[in-house]
Amino acid sequence: MRITSKGQVTIPLEIREKIGLLPDTEIEFKLAGNKVWLQKSTSRSQRGRNLVARLRGQATVKMTTDEIMSLTRRKASRGNSGR
Repeated sequence: MRITSKGQVTIPLEIREKIGLLPDTEIEFKLAGNKVWLQKSTSRSQRGRNLVARLRGQATVKMTTDEIMSLTRRKASRGNSGR
């Protein structure tokens, strides 16, 4: 594996999947002698907050939560009745 001119490396998919490294996952680097360790960050992630901030104001339906829930419940009950 090589480091690019920008200092980037690709973490193999098998490793990313094994420890749950998804896009935007915060990571930490630790030095131990001449070795570098990579781990998921233990500090609180901003990922959820960033997602909510990005979606805020994007809804186009002007319905109350109760109205939306009523529609959802109606559709679910129809699906369970075999119609």
